[in-house]
Amino acid sequence: MTITIGEKMVAEISHLDEKGSGQAVIWRKNELGNPKKLKLTIPQTLPGEKVRVTVDQPERRRRKAQPEEVLEVHSERTTAPCPHFERCGGCVWQHWQYEGQLKHKTTHVKDVITAQGFDPNLVLDTIGMDEPWHYRNKMEFTFAPDGSLGLHEQGNFRKVIPLETCFIAGKEMVEAAMEVAAWVKNQQLTGYNKDTHEGLLRHLMVRQSFATGEIMLGIFATEAPSGQLEKAADDLVRRIAEKFPQVKSLMWLENTQWADRTQSENSYLLAGRDFIYDEMSGYRFRLWFDTFFQTNPTQAQKLVDLAIEMGAPKKTEKMIDLFCGVGTFSLPFANRVGKLAGIEIVETSIESAKRNAMDNGIFNTSFLAKDARKGIDQVLEDFGSPELLLLDPPRSGAGGKVMRRIGRSKPERIVYVSCNPDTFATDIKELQPFGYTLKVVQPVDLFPHTVHVECVALLVLNQ
Repeated sequence: MTITIGEKMVAEISHLDEKGSGQAVIWRKNELGNPKKLKLTIPQTLPGEKVRVTVDQPERRRRKAQPEEVLEVHSERTTAPCPHFERCGGCVWQHWQYEGQLKHKTTHVKDVITAQGFDPNLVLDTIGMDEPWHYRNKMEFTFAPDGSLGLHEQGNFRKVIPLETCFIAGKEMVEAAMEVAAWVKNQQLTGYNKDTHEGLLRHLMVRQSFATGEIMLGIFATEAPSGQLEKAADDLVRRIAEKFPQVKSLMWLENTQWADRTQSENSYLLAGRDFIYDEMSGYRFRLWFDTFFQTNPTQAQKLVDLAIEMGAPKKTEKMIDLFCGVGTFSLPFANRVGKLAGIEIVETSIESAKRNAMDNGIFNTSFLAKDARKGIDQVLEDFGSPELLLLDPPRSGAGGKVMRRIGRSKPERIVYVSCNPDTFATDIKELQPFGYTLKVVQPVDLFPHTVHVECVALLVLNQ
């Protein structure tokens, strides 16, 4: 069959890709009459479903198409509650019953460790949430050139979908964000245009401690809040103070760089303090606008509890916390070991970790701002070999050099906390030649309705 532009066709979803979209293959004939494969990416579909789509430029080998009608429906398909779901890029799986999402994540973790030669039976069922909505304590919204506030369109970072609600952010956070959006319209302020690099407002960061209730609002703009903008900023301070007394930090953050990131060259405190307090595991943390902190506090607490259970820390032991951040794992472990050293390349995070330890009366810690591999060398020289090592690397993983350095340092037990099962699997493969055995992998769902899944794993040195 020769396919023409705009022709409707039926596609059967074989599997989901790494971004959570359905994949399908349709065979067609080329100009010589030979079979030619067309690979389709179809979002908001589930494996086994048959959907009707329209393909543009079908002469290409790969295309993306939107599902126009689901002809054969997956048993776990459900109605997405968010009115923005079909266009907004914040979620990809609101159309999938939550239990189905969890099963898929478990299977994915099993698949990636099996590919590295590990036993898939070591992977436990993914721990989900009792209430998988409004779970995020931090969101970064984007301003469109006309000043509208929202999130990027699925697969299109040039377009912003204006939002009236958000089903993954905390409810009070959404209300505060909508107040900022109303202020922008009232003041007739412009958003930043990524193509022309013109306009004022770039992003709105909202973070809230679910433990203390404190909220931080950070407005990223291309100019300082001076001149005419000073009056607009004063109006925002008044509006927020009247409606949101829980906002304890209101920041204006100047960013003139072209890179589309929530970074700041100069910061201006409009109201309150430049940080908010949060709590986890019974410890208090100070969070600045650029502080990394787990964005799902309910599930993050489970990560900490699992890490402690697997690591089985003892008061007679020394411990290294690699990629320690602001001390999320360091503080609860420090009260259970004799001595703890934290290593993190981001200097501001290390300063925060030191301050957080002091605020909580913890004095058996030392924190080093250094690259992971060089940091391990320095800590081992000053500290000696630890009995316990925990690492919580970024999505890119720790890497072979770091993992081999860990292996050579011979800790008795290694607890690996991962936000990327693929890099986790390749990382732990590096430990096998050093005599380590993988004991258990526990997936934890920190990001319902997305493809992401975290893991906590234990590896033990063979005696």
